[in-house]
Amino acid sequence: MATVIISGGTGMVGKALSKLLTAKGFKVIVLSRQLPSSEKQANSNISFAKWDVKKQEMDITALQQADYIIHLAGAGVMDKKWTAEYKKEIVSSRVESAALIVNSLKNNGNKVKAVISASAIGWYKPGENIHTEEEAADENFLGNTCKLWEESMEPVTQLNKRLVKLRIGIVLSKEGGALKEFIAPIKLGVAAILGNGKQMISWIHINDLCRMFLFAIENEQLNGVYNAVAPVPVNNKTLTITLAKKMKRLFYIPVHVPVFVLKLMLGGRSIEILKSAVVSCKKILTTGFDFKFKTIEKALEDIVKH
Repeated sequence: MATVIISGGTGMVGKALSKLLTAKGFKVIVLSRQLPSSEKQANSNISFAKWDVKKQEMDITALQQADYIIHLAGAGVMDKKWTAEYKKEIVSSRVESAALIVNSLKNNGNKVKAVISASAIGWYKPGENIHTEEEAADENFLGNTCKLWEESMEPVTQLNKRLVKLRIGIVLSKEGGALKEFIAPIKLGVAAILGNGKQMISWIHINDLCRMFLFAIENEQLNGVYNAVAPVPVNNKTLTITLAKKMKRLFYIPVHVPVFVLKLMLGGRSIEILKSAVVSCKKILTTGFDFKFKTIEKALEDIVKH
């Protein structure tokens, strides 16, 4: 039974990924600042190990059990207003946690074969072009954050570890994330279209994202950067109206939320909400990975019915 360490394992993606990995026969160790108060776990193949990013400390015993590491840790980009202090936390939480993983691998004997690290499509510039993995990072805040994030994991390649970086799109899940912000107003009869609704969204169903992490573990030919987005992006209006229909709302009013309102509510975060980006998944498709949820209709139908 192979063992996978997951940083950021208590988040939405981490929980879903832990469930998939244990179902496939893996043992999962979740890195956490605080261990659960009770030793009883719902899944006997999931355990917890302590790490402290600020102190740059990790449970080395857990590290030495691991065959693979999945690095998800990082402060939520949309969780708080982008004050100077929180922007610093967004960057440092990613870079410092990566440094802890790299240094722990470097300074301690281990059997880790590969590291699979999250990144994000915030890497890409807005625009009409189809974005591919070879492009340089955008020079804005999120583009620079993603660049530092990816660079911070790169030293593991010098330790003869395979490194895969997944640039993740907007994750669709019934458990939270971006979709909950669309669902809430629809329940009140309002389909809230952001701005003009024409901005393109490169998304991925959480099931496909977790399967892609598993695919990256199991397939040794995967190296480097891959976009984790579904094959068919949609604009904001299409996503919102499709979701309303899948929720079988008998009555809803499409309402455009003006740009100035979004800027007042979200500050700098509104840039990402209004950003249009069409991101290609061609590279991951050439490896043999197959999406279960290729269209927004199929993805939302699955999420709503569950």
